[in-house]
Amino acid sequence: MKKNDLKTIMCRAWHLFRSTEKTFAVCLSKAWALWRLTRQMRADVVRFAYEKADGSLRKACGTLRGVASTVKGAGRPDDGQTVKYYDVEAAGWRSFRVENFVTAY
Repeated sequence: MKKNDLKTIMCRAWHLFRSTEKTFAVCLSKAWALWRLTRQMRADVVRFAYEKADGSLRKACGTLRGVASTVKGAGRPDDGQTVKYYDVEAAGWRSFRVENFVTAY
């Protein structure tokens, strides 16, 4: 693990703490789960779930491996409040807010 990874984890944990008003231990646990999710997506296709903006549950199958050729523009800078991934089933880029993450399976 790099020092920059630990910084990302802590920034996400504090963002979750301020936005959800849950205990910091719960927020830190979710930040670590998100870090593990992105690490797994860099290596392979991962199945995970998150809550959509309308309240429904979205089961996704995403990756970050070998999709550099599908990037069309610069996009938004990474603010740490969203997780971007390539949806294998829909063949397109998607993102979700970190506080809406449910689980990876």
